[in-house]
Amino acid sequence: MCNRTAFGLIVAAFFVLTGPLHAQDAKTKRPNIVVVLADDMGYGDLACYGHPTIKSPNLDKFATQGMRFTQGYSASAVCSPSRSAILTGRTPYRNGVFNWIPEGTEYHLRASEITIATLLRRAGYATCHVGKWHLNGLFNNAKQPQPNDHGYDWWLGTQNNAAPSHKDPKNFVRNGKAVGEIKGFSSHVIVDEAIHWLKKEHDKSKPFLLSVWFHEPHLPIESDPKFQANYPDLIKNDPEKAQHHGNVTQADAAFGRLMQALADMNLADDTIVIFTSDTGPEGNGLKGRTRGSTGGLRGRKRSIYEGGIRVPFMVRWAGHVPANKTSDQPVVGTDIFATLCEITKTPLPKDRVLDAVSFVPAFSNKEIERKGPMYWRCAIAPEEFKIAMRQGDYTLLANPALTKFEMYNLKNDVKQTLDLVAKEPMKFDAMKKALLKLNAEIEAEGPTWWKGKELAPKKKNAKKIDQLSRQEIFPSSHASAASVRDSERWFRRLDLFD
Repeated sequence: MCNRTAFGLIVAAFFVLTGPLHAQDAKTKRPNIVVVLADDMGYGDLACYGHPTIKSPNLDKFATQGMRFTQGYSASAVCSPSRSAILTGRTPYRNGVFNWIPEGTEYHLRASEITIATLLRRAGYATCHVGKWHLNGLFNNAKQPQPNDHGYDWWLGTQNNAAPSHKDPKNFVRNGKAVGEIKGFSSHVIVDEAIHWLKKEHDKSKPFLLSVWFHEPHLPIESDPKFQANYPDLIKNDPEKAQHHGNVTQADAAFGRLMQALADMNLADDTIVIFTSDTGPEGNGLKGRTRGSTGGLRGRKRSIYEGGIRVPFMVRWAGHVPANKTSDQPVVGTDIFATLCEITKTPLPKDRVLDAVSFVPAFSNKEIERKGPMYWRCAIAPEEFKIAMRQGDYTLLANPALTKFEMYNLKNDVKQTLDLVAKEPMKFDAMKKALLKLNAEIEAEGPTWWKGKELAPKKKNAKKIDQLSRQEIFPSSHASAASVRDSERWFRRLDLFD
């Protein structure tokens, strides 16, 4: 009897001791997650992506610690749709965020959409969003979903841009309460909040999802003089360009501080970090503070040519992503959703169409299994073509009526100089058929609030629009946030659209 009692006590003690250990072990196998999103950072805006002048030492170091994708894309050529796709894994016309969202409008990321933050919070993750939000017209208003309604336990954000500029912003809201002026520069304000949450607010018993969405280098640009000092020749000869380049370096330094904080807290090895951008660069790159680089690609922000949608895209995850590797497999911001679900063993939603696919296979040099073509649509693209679809190495561009097309082989012609519609008719017919089918499916699913609001230029103004698209969009980089206008509103004031 005594032996049985002793044995029972040993068994009980074993389960008492090992049960929690097994539970904790299972929990720690799920990595922490950090998703860092730059705003209007072009494909060629970092040294690790070939920029000859801009200094980005922290992101360059990050590139050597993980995988750099050479064909990374944003889900749209403007900001709000790209963000909605990252969160939902659904192309923007499905999830309803069809365009950038002006303040005060009805457009928003609907409560019916399931975000990665919501899924992970249900799965036991602590969640935090810091930085630009731009997923509703009624920011911090109960009439539309806010970050907490889309899965974030803690949030500090702005509706759109930092105002009046990146310096000493006044328009941040924390967990539903306006903060007032915060001294400092936007990306560092954002990282300060992220570090504070990690140290003081985060439930340490849980893995975490941390979304860090910078405003830099979006207008209105204002850079700390210490980061501009990296470009003494530009300060002397082209101070506006020094402001832009300093703005990228400013964001890079904030990113470096965040990575160092993870290291100091012994979290770096247990955290997957994804860095990308929401669109290509603003303006024409020739004057003012919109001096971002597409790396020689055609088009810029708002354009569905490569320069408007191809962006930096890098991933670090110790022990899972090989260091100092590049991948030429196409990936898009939408795919972040499915990738995070796979690595956290979180089931994908079964009640809706997802466009996201996991890019985990790329980490081991395997093919990403994409079920359908990649798709973009931008209502305010300055060119005639506002829809794009990529299938394999080929991309097909179309006007909204789907009556005019251009086709390019990106493997042979990344700068999109040779239209192959007439040269490869069989390939074109197949691509056109696929696009017509996909576009109809997407239009049928999403909300109809975009219909009638996609702008069609008056024929007499087509040349003027083309000229404007190559000029500085904003009249002044020093303007207050209230006076800054996106191209759609600006073009409307000039009566260029019906």
